[in-house]
Amino acid sequence: MSGTRPGQRAVETLDRLVAWPTVSDQPVLEMAAGLAQRAEDAGFAVERFAVDAGKVNVLCRRGPRSSDRSKGLVLSGHMDVVPVEGQNWSSDPFKLSQRGDRLHGRGTCDMKGFIAATLEACDRIKGEALARELVLLWTCDEEVGCRGSAALPGQLAEADADPLPFATVIGEPTDFRICRLHPGHATWRIRCFGRAAHSSRPSLGLSAIKLATRVLLALEELEETLAADRRFEGDLPSPWPVLNTAILRGGTAVNIVPDHCEIRVGVRPLPGQPVAEIGALLADHVAALHTAAEAQGGAIRLELLSSCPSLLTDAGCAHLPLLLPWAPDSRPTGAPFATDGGNLAALGCEPLIFGPGSIDLAHRPDEYLLLADLHRAVDAITDLATRACLPAR
Repeated sequence: MSGTRPGQRAVETLDRLVAWPTVSDQPVLEMAAGLAQRAEDAGFAVERFAVDAGKVNVLCRRGPRSSDRSKGLVLSGHMDVVPVEGQNWSSDPFKLSQRGDRLHGRGTCDMKGFIAATLEACDRIKGEALARELVLLWTCDEEVGCRGSAALPGQLAEADADPLPFATVIGEPTDFRICRLHPGHATWRIRCFGRAAHSSRPSLGLSAIKLATRVLLALEELEETLAADRRFEGDLPSPWPVLNTAILRGGTAVNIVPDHCEIRVGVRPLPGQPVAEIGALLADHVAALHTAAEAQGGAIRLELLSSCPSLLTDAGCAHLPLLLPWAPDSRPTGAPFATDGGNLAALGCEPLIFGPGSIDLAHRPDEYLLLADLHRAVDAITDLATRACLPAR
């Protein structure tokens, strides 16, 4: 790579990252090893924290550590990507394809472009003596409930690790806008239990699907209630707790009264709103329906399957000015999607969401990142790390 132009090196790095098919149901170990080696080559001390089989978080630290958490910088991103099955791609999604000014491939904007830019930025300053600590944090399983970052507080506590700096930037695709807040996300399963019977004798059974219709009506009523709880208007496209009744499964055959039906519901609590608050509202609705079902010999059960907390970082956080020269708008706003930010805030960090690419292109076939945005991200991260971590000049 010695003869490669600096701008082209970022493209080559992104090419290598995209080639690792780190879909969330697959291991991330190869990519984690590559990121660890790249960090070690740039002078970082690296630790890996196992989350599950084939899944790790990678923590890279360089520079003097301090008990003063106001010093230093954390740059964070997730290694996993969403699936490509069923999508009509024009090229191999796990091979970077440049078409004009677009870099196509799964994860280019969400969010391997930011990771590639960060690696290139670190190479630019690897010969410099740092005055404050620079931390790289690469997580797993963000796309399936932020599981990697959820495990991190316990992992760092068990390792008796030094605390991370407050200043944290998560490079999700925001078109370089600064986002200081976002909703959380939680998934609940509602199971309806009836009694099976021959469909010619329905009075001998209890239809779980009919029980589920009562649940659906209650969810619609709750959705209307939640929609009236409006906050953060101007920062979020849907400034209320969004409820999505997403999956309905039930029954086994057309000649059997169904004895089971399952509903899955996703809710996005508002910034600063605990998942438990939404859970309590759901539980109240389900409890009344369960009592009625129980009287008929049935049951309705509610179970929280996963949750990712919301994020609400103070608008006056000290590292926000570092991002302003690279942002199209000086006013921080909100992201409509969940990130690792809520879990990192539980560590005492103050995350801001800021990165190249558009969330509107993420998770879609032919996902892409503009070449100019990749280069801009390298420059922005180099500048950010320089001003946050290098001695004043």
